[in-house]
Amino acid sequence: MGFARTRSVALVGVEGVVVEVQADLEPGVATFTLVGLPDKSLTESRDRVRAAIVNAGAEWPQRKLTVGLSPAAVPKSGSGFDLAVACAVLGAAERIDPRSLADLMMLGELGLDGRVRPVRGVLPAVLAAADAGHRQIVVAEETVPEASLVPDVSVLGVRSLRQLIALLNDEPPPEEPPDGTLPDDVPPHEQRPEHRPPTASFTAHGWSAPGLTRRTERTLDLADVAGQTTARRALEVAAAGRHHIFFKGPPGAGKTMLAERLPGLLPPLTSQEALEVTAVHSVAGALPPGQPLVQRPPYCAPHHSATMASLIGGGTGLPRPGAVSMAHHGVLFLDEAAECSARVLDAMRQPLESGHVVVARASGMMRMPARFLLVLAANPCPCGRHGIRGGGCECRPASIRRYRARLSGPLMDRVDLRVQVKPLSRSELAGQHGQPENTATVAERVLAARERAAARYADTPWSANSDVPGHELRTRWPAEAGALSRAEDDMEQGLLTARGMDRVLRVAWTVADLAGHDRPTPEDVDWALELRTGVKRSPSAFRAPLTVPRSRP
Repeated sequence: MGFARTRSVALVGVEGVVVEVQADLEPGVATFTLVGLPDKSLTESRDRVRAAIVNAGAEWPQRKLTVGLSPAAVPKSGSGFDLAVACAVLGAAERIDPRSLADLMMLGELGLDGRVRPVRGVLPAVLAAADAGHRQIVVAEETVPEASLVPDVSVLGVRSLRQLIALLNDEPPPEEPPDGTLPDDVPPHEQRPEHRPPTASFTAHGWSAPGLTRRTERTLDLADVAGQTTARRALEVAAAGRHHIFFKGPPGAGKTMLAERLPGLLPPLTSQEALEVTAVHSVAGALPPGQPLVQRPPYCAPHHSATMASLIGGGTGLPRPGAVSMAHHGVLFLDEAAECSARVLDAMRQPLESGHVVVARASGMMRMPARFLLVLAANPCPCGRHGIRGGGCECRPASIRRYRARLSGPLMDRVDLRVQVKPLSRSELAGQHGQPENTATVAERVLAARERAAARYADTPWSANSDVPGHELRTRWPAEAGALSRAEDDMEQGLLTARGMDRVLRVAWTVADLAGHDRPTPEDVDWALELRTGVKRSPSAFRAPLTVPRSRP
């Protein structure tokens, strides 16, 4: 009789649960039983593990084999348990010293040839292991940079099960070519130059993420947007205070261009935010090659035909992250929002308030972070020409009402800024009003406003104006005397709800931070109120266009 144990991690959303993998060998008919609430993909690991062990040069035990995954009440899915199951079986068969496995955490899929392949969710899995006190992690070589983001953890990257067996037995590890290259019997002069020897011991990798960048892409500059002074200012307010924004206007006015340039105005992610975003993208399998840490705010723009599962999260079996989670600490842009399903749009109301989404399925419940900046864009009517002088709109009034009703009142009540994007004039398109500010200039003001807000809320759980409850703003950080008089009048007339009143005050604080005011002035509140209701108020200095005069020849 032989027994061995090691450990792995089961992921539920972005939260990991440490799982003890136990293998027991008894005399009897050679069978392989896997218990502990595995799903279909995990049940199939029996065949993968058997083939991988044999092809790694080890002997498969011809006895009754039982592998248990504990705690048994936690659903387990995916192929990330393969490496742990294989090592536990080899430990029970005394091919590996069972004592060398007891303190290891293993994450990796096995190919039939014994290769160790990367899996999703390595970062949240290693975080869960570190929180549980485990410090030695074995992963596929490709995921070593991602696993090494967790401090005080020793990471071993291996290419094959054969290498791991040798290392655990204190034997020289065999050389393995990178996955997808020529086999071992290819002569050295024909092998690829990127072959390199594997790691020979457990070491804490001092890997630095800032040196890695995404693939080269053209930076989208705000200076490319002609005209649209009000919309540009509203976009700046949205970035500075993390306020949701809605662009309404005819096709070709620049709504999508404005939304695509919003991520460039946002400050880089903090260390904690970067880990949260990377964990979500790792679970979704969306980390780009060579980019184990996401450092810039993500930008997600699903098609307007997106389903509930793709936007909020879900799928067969355990739910997967949706677009609202993929845009965590970034921007979620819904173009042609009025074409989206009203049911799908209304499903965003809960994560917009709470900053997370909870998806319940028969196989389990998932809680995912979803604190994103929402940008909506829509045409005024199905044809897009309603309200334009000489536009020739032929939509019936009932059709226009149904079209606009898809953006429900409760959803729009959670959107702080509502901007009418008007068609460009010929002079604006030709740039005769001066050169617009570029992204770098506006981003500096946004960063300064964010720093003012962060200093104000230093001893609180909030960091941005959009996070602060209205009661706290009214009592601890009130506006100037009489500054809210117009907003209070609008509330009395039913133009503002109580939630809308709080959001006007939050936007007013953001406007004040951008203008360098200690407290919101009446002009700041009027500008915030105009962005909320669309009703023109008294002139505000903040609305004055800041442009760079064109140089004369």
